[in-house]
Amino acid sequence: MMSFILPLKKSNLTPLTIAKGIMITMVSTVFFSACVDKSKQAAAGPVNQVLDYKVMQLQPRSATLNIDYPASIQGQQNIEIRPKVDGYVERIYVDEGSVVTKGQLLFKINAPQYEQEVRTAEAGIKTAEADLSMAKMQVNKVKPLVEKDIISHYELESAEYTQQSKAAALAQARAALVNAKVNLGYTTITSPVNGVIGSLPYKLGSLVTGSTTEPLTTVYNTSNIYAYFALNEKQLLNLSRDSVNNTSLKTKLSKLPSVSLILPDGTTYEHGGRVETVNGLINTATGTANVRADFVNPRGLIRSGSSAVIRIPNVVKSALLVPESATYELQDKRFVYVVDDQNKIKNVAINVMDNTAGQFYVVSDGLKAGDKIILESSGNLQDGTVIKPNEVSASSVYGSLK
Repeated sequence: MMSFILPLKKSNLTPLTIAKGIMITMVSTVFFSACVDKSKQAAAGPVNQVLDYKVMQLQPRSATLNIDYPASIQGQQNIEIRPKVDGYVERIYVDEGSVVTKGQLLFKINAPQYEQEVRTAEAGIKTAEADLSMAKMQVNKVKPLVEKDIISHYELESAEYTQQSKAAALAQARAALVNAKVNLGYTTITSPVNGVIGSLPYKLGSLVTGSTTEPLTTVYNTSNIYAYFALNEKQLLNLSRDSVNNTSLKTKLSKLPSVSLILPDGTTYEHGGRVETVNGLINTATGTANVRADFVNPRGLIRSGSSAVIRIPNVVKSALLVPESATYELQDKRFVYVVDDQNKIKNVAINVMDNTAGQFYVVSDGLKAGDKIILESSGNLQDGTVIKPNEVSASSVYGSLK
């Protein structure tokens, strides 16, 4: 209580005036004290206000969760088409993106020197044939003379050796013709496989050689496609460890469930795939090993070089699942709010398995069956805070799981 002392002057104040002043002072004091009390009460806020929160009791259950990995797509065959001879691009029979079949004509290279080599080789054959005929005539001429002892046997042997030499020269000329025709055949380039034509960097009249850095084009065979993704050392070790006791890694891979391919527009590819191989070498820069999943591509919908996401289903049994929305991260750790029997909360750190973001986490450590958790994580509740639990059924929470 506050009090005020008013100075009085005997000459001006009457007893009635003094009484009025004292009364005014008392009223002012009471009013001021009431305002102070209300201000303190307003600043303190509502006393013992308990907020409602949705909670759920954890029970082990089975579910299929998805694990996603970014992947790059490659065709079954990516064949670079390179010239084997030097010359100018005379004809281009295809266009970029064209679908071609094995043996279809792609390019014609103008290289007249190889046509000249064919003509030269053909002339060389005729010369060699004539020389061989002359050698045979010489043998036929010498042989009866030797039989009649007119000339020595040495002359016959010399003529026979000459015939053999001319026969070898004819064989060499014929080989030269074959080689010349092969080189001439290189001026006509066909597709080695069924596929799709890539870019065409060289236009009509461009000079190309066998040592040209850039290929004439690339034929992509995408009847089957390979999706490459990476596993880190821990994931690879778990996969390898599981396969050691019973079966080989190859057999383990064959028993993995079918995987899905998520296309860049978010849709799921119509055909499922299989994980076929795991690279045995770990990249020291990234700490990962490449894994390959194979898909059929009969309609050619997926092109080589595109990107996608590999989705691998992960079947868990008797696991504790918590929604991602019920957790929060702090200093690289994940927490949930656990509610005890007195409706007090406690921040509990948990360890979870890797799975697709936005779904449920599989808790490997930190929680047990029967624990109650808050489904609405705000990340700012203190240990010991009392709440009013609004328990919801597990079926409504896990309704999205299969």
